[in-house]
Amino acid sequence: MNFKSLFFLLILTTTFSCKSEAEKIAEQASTRNAVIDSTINRFQKKLLAQQIDSVFSKYNFNGSVAVLKNDEVLYQKENGFEDFKQQKKLDSSSVFAIASVSKQFTAVLILLQEDLGKLNTEDQVSKYLSDFESNQFKSITIKELLNHTSGISDFGNGLLSKPGKEFHYSNKGFYYLGQIIEKVSGKSYDENINQLFDKVGMKSSSTASSFKGKNLASAFTGNEKDFYEVDNMPKRLAHESISVPAGGILSTVNDLHRWNTSLYQGKILKPASLKKFGEKSADRNHQILGKMDYGFGIMMNVGKPVAYFHTGYVKGAPSLLIYYPESQTSVVILSNIADEVRGKNSIFNPHKEIKQITDAIQNTVIDLRKEMIKATLPE
Repeated sequence: MNFKSLFFLLILTTTFSCKSEAEKIAEQASTRNAVIDSTINRFQKKLLAQQIDSVFSKYNFNGSVAVLKNDEVLYQKENGFEDFKQQKKLDSSSVFAIASVSKQFTAVLILLQEDLGKLNTEDQVSKYLSDFESNQFKSITIKELLNHTSGISDFGNGLLSKPGKEFHYSNKGFYYLGQIIEKVSGKSYDENINQLFDKVGMKSSSTASSFKGKNLASAFTGNEKDFYEVDNMPKRLAHESISVPAGGILSTVNDLHRWNTSLYQGKILKPASLKKFGEKSADRNHQILGKMDYGFGIMMNVGKPVAYFHTGYVKGAPSLLIYYPESQTSVVILSNIADEVRGKNSIFNPHKEIKQITDAIQNTVIDLRKEMIKATLPE
């Protein structure tokens, strides 16, 4: 063997040796991270059980709450009834009206059409809908419908403010977004959303106009002792006064977690569109949850932790869906009864308190994970 051959063999041996060492380091890091994550998850489970169980007890909360991280259940509990008349109990397969949580689905359908080149969110709505051809509506853009700055009023035919200037929450705006989706796709809103459900694997989700399944947690007002069933559920949610694009989707705890995971892990939208969806484009002062940033059919925490969320309310059905991207964790809070006499602040007290709990726990575990990784790294 000559010198060149020996030199080549030495380089080859060194390369494989280095690769093996690198693999060992990667394996050690993976094992360390798995141990840290497992420890943190056990810590979270104990905290969540103690604190959310206390919310159930405090309010005798009738509904379903789940905290899910990827494939792991950190907390899940159902309490009360799907049907108060039949005393049928809620379970994980119960299907709830999610009300305005529906808006993020409509926003994603719009962005999917933009990904296909069928529209641009900066386009004027008048390009697609003749209702917007009059002078006062002419300048309203699709973006302004998505972030509630169009000025459109849910009550009356005028504008509450100049388009693009102020936040005015508008269900009517999302009704029009549904019409735009139908116009540019050539398919009904139901056809579009059902394709999206299929893509995500949301087998128990549907629209109010197409629901044919079982396990409906129908909506009630009052309390467990003195209740009134809301008429014509879920069909009433498809009426133009509410509309499916604004508030007429039905879903389950597990399906909504699938949705969060698929959406925020980039399995539905192109990266630029997902960024646009969750990027602040308006300020909102929520009557229950306070100041927040608003994107396209989605709310965001102003401070830490990073969180995407939306509340929903149709008569008898309050809901809240949250996603924490830093830990890939969903929080789903669904209910099918509301004591409207006590007002919306009272109705949403359980949801508000659970969000405060999960926000605080997220901040704790994010900091804890950083400290644990730092403590286990070699100096």
